[in-house]
Parts: sequence; structure tokens; C-alpha cells
Amino acid sequence: MTSEQESSRWADAATVIGTFVGVLWLLEMIDQIANNRLDGLGIEPREADGLWGILFAPLLHSGWGHLAANTLPLLILGFLILMSGITVWARATAIIWVVGGVGTWLTGGENTLHLGASVLIFGWLVFLIMRGFFNRSVGQILIGLVVLAIYGSILWGVFPGTPGVSWQGHLFGAIGGGLAAFWMAERGPRVPATV
Repeated sequence: MTSEQESSRWADAATVIGTFVGVLWLLEMIDQIANNRLDGLGIEPREADGLWGILFAPLLHSGWGHLAANTLPLLILGFLILMSGITVWARATAIIWVVGGVGTWLTGGENTLHLGASVLIFGWLVFLIMRGFFNRSVGQILIGLVVLAIYGSILWGVFPGTPGVSWQGHLFGAIGGGLAAFWMAERGPRVPATV
């Protein structure tokens, strides 16, 4: 790959993830102007109307602080996946989005509302940690280990504990990331072992 192609790949990755996060900030601004009416589109577990939340919840946040806390991990983790291409990022994100949303809808607490892009953060994190092992790629394993060292402590968020935090979204986002890494693994032909 030439240095020009490498620069283009970096620019494309930065543009896509920057645009995605920009859309989240725009939606929060609209939500604030609308007196938080968009938040009602989050996941309401086991409610028929709450199924729409599977589609919308990762785009919505419960305020500026919630969105600000998610912004840097979204930018970094999303950028790292996008360096493998927009198709890889889109496929992994779709799997995480659906698995995280459906899992949260099935297991969330009664009379709760779940929203926020942390489902993607947990999914992208696990995807980055695991994909190198499934792809048997030393470079991806090293990236995964660095990501684990920097962000691994947030994985405690998959356990119940903090009131008002959707551990279900975190858990099923992480499961979605693991499934995406497995399903999207680059499987070449098996080489027969010699004895």
C-alpha cells in the first residue's frame, strides 16, 4: 500500500467516525430543544413499542454528560475498526447493534428505558480484542491487547451494579462484538497436517 493510499484510508476512517459522532451530537441538540422527547425512542424491555428502541437507542443519550462520556471511546474504537474498511465497520456495527438491542429488550428491567451508544463501545471493544485471534493476525492481536490495556477496565460494566446504567446493553453489546469477530473471521482453506 502506498503512502497516499494509507493517508486516504486514515482520512476516510476519520471522516466516517467523525460524521457518525457528529450525528449523535446533532441528535442530542435536537433532543434538548424538544425537551428530551427523542429519549422516548429508547428500548423499553418487553414492550411492543420498545422494539423501535432497538433501532434508535444507540443514537440517543440521556444528556450532554452521557454523550460526552461516550464520545472519545466511540471515536477511538470506531476509527480503529474503520482502518480495516467501511464494510468491516458497518457489518460489525450492525451485528453489535442488533444483538445488543435485542438482548437488552429481552432482559432489561421492568419499566426501564435503555439508550446510549455504550452498546457500540462495548461491542467494538470486544470485537477489536477478539478479531485478531479469530483471524490469526499478529497485528490485530497486538492492537487488541493495546485496546484491552487502555479500555479493558470498562468491561466490568457488563455486570449489574450501578443504578441507572444499562448493564444489559453493555453485556449484549459485548456479546455482539464477540459474535461479529467470530462470524466475520477471515477463514482460509485448511492446510492438512502431516505426520
